[in-house]
Amino acid sequence: MMQPDPLPFINVDFHTHTSASKDSQTSPEKIIAAARRRGLDRLVITDHNSIQGAQVAQRLAPDLVIMGEEIETQAGELLASFVTEEIPRGLPVKETIRLLRQQGAFISVSHPFDRSRSGFALADLDEIAPLVDAIEVFNARCVLAQTNYLAQKYARAHHLAGTAGSDGHIAWEVGRTYLKVPLFNSAEELRHVITKGESVGRLVPLAMHAYATFLSIPKRMGYGR
Repeated sequence: MMQPDPLPFINVDFHTHTSASKDSQTSPEKIIAAARRRGLDRLVITDHNSIQGAQVAQRLAPDLVIMGEEIETQAGELLASFVTEEIPRGLPVKETIRLLRQQGAFISVSHPFDRSRSGFALADLDEIAPLVDAIEVFNARCVLAQTNYLAQKYARAHHLAGTAGSDGHIAWEVGRTYLKVPLFNSAEELRHVITKGESVGRLVPLAMHAYATFLSIPKRMGYGR
């Protein structure tokens, strides 16, 4: 009996931001253009507590963009893909997971050990580990490589899959880190192939991280849109 052809691998940045995030000035159009230059096959737009940027981007590039959201919970931040309805910030983490499950979203955890950026306390992470699909094992914006190493170690110990992303807030960052993973077209298909994923990329230079933060200051202070 002939075996089916193996699925082709695609390059996916699971963590990016547009101007719908409070700390980004980059339009969906620029994010899309950057992703295509980088040779990405899929781009998950994960604005902070918003799906507005993802909605715009998906209309512009339905072949490329997956709607997502980075959601601030009472315990830390979750990173969701295939989101259809916006989840509000500030809910208990298990309630946020429940709401994401209701819409069939794929659930990861943002930079789980980066306590300077809403990382999780270990006890809270242990409690939700059986309830999520993956954790982010490589985030290009982590200042310390040790932060990603701890996430990778935790994923192995708890038999969790890993996602990877640039956490890009400016176009230059997009696609600097991505996950090479078998082709998928839905959250359910992603759950089946995610364990075969391999992160590719490196940390964003600290100077570029600082530059992106500097650009966001006017918006944070209420002067930007």
